[in-house]
Amino acid sequence: MIQSNDIERQVEELKINVPWGHIACKWWGPKAVRPILCIHGWQDNSASFDPLIIQLPDHLSYLAIDLPGHGLSSRIPDGMFYSIEVYFTSVMLICDYFQWEKVSLLGHSLGSVISFYYASIFPDKCDLVIGLDTLKPYSNIFKLIQKHFNSGLRKSLEADSRNREKREPPSYTYKELLAKIKSGIFMEIRDDSAPYLLQRSVLPSTSEPSKYFFARDGRLRSSPIPMMDQNMLVLFAGNITSPYCFIKSSVRARVENQAHYNEVVDIMRKNPYFEIYSVEGDHHVHLNEPTKVSGIMTEFIEKYRPKKVSSKL
Repeated sequence: MIQSNDIERQVEELKINVPWGHIACKWWGPKAVRPILCIHGWQDNSASFDPLIIQLPDHLSYLAIDLPGHGLSSRIPDGMFYSIEVYFTSVMLICDYFQWEKVSLLGHSLGSVISFYYASIFPDKCDLVIGLDTLKPYSNIFKLIQKHFNSGLRKSLEADSRNREKREPPSYTYKELLAKIKSGIFMEIRDDSAPYLLQRSVLPSTSEPSKYFFARDGRLRSSPIPMMDQNMLVLFAGNITSPYCFIKSSVRARVENQAHYNEVVDIMRKNPYFEIYSVEGDHHVHLNEPTKVSGIMTEFIEKYRPKKVSSKL
């Protein structure tokens, strides 16, 4: 059985209305405090932050969201495709909804890239950023763009067709779900961590009792990863002025161009409030072993995050 893994702490489920439906989220902590906005990675959901948030300062609030098409959030309209613009706009709409003049961001993987964009485009509206294991968009882009247009768009069209026909995806037993969620890019997720993701990722099958299917939008599997020309990335990095903490894991996919990564890090080091750390662990270290990053994050948050910032709820 798939059960909620919320720990006993003040947590409330919310839905934020957006033009295409709603963004589902979990508000941790006091309502009078502007929360740190937590943005998960590709095909994850807000529950991936559950084990980490309970390790962070409890006098602050945390708003962990499900990005569009992920978790319990609405899918984008039929015939459309997911992109960095969709996710970026979602953050803007959330800030508008709560009437925040500034935002504090915590992102993992795709969520970290979204935070990088936001801190660069709105440097005066971002007062703190913590990025986990992915610093920036990829910049060795030709082969990635070629792959996306060669096969990715076709797969997205096929997934869109299945959505419009309202066909139920393949169903699996719980044991099979565990194996599925640990395969591919998620192969490092541990057995005791997988239920956090599954609780917001699957629904009971209507045709096969005791089985479940993945409810996230099938178009996500072939959506393009954020990409940008290196010269543009350097300009983006140089425009970030807010306190910025980047934590990378020791075990990472070697897709990144190391020289491009180093160049961006060198630019970001010119920001006196930029901090960079490396921890032993995998891409989901914040989920599998949250204590390896929570201490660094707590020290950074307490150094830079105002402790009395009101919020509308």
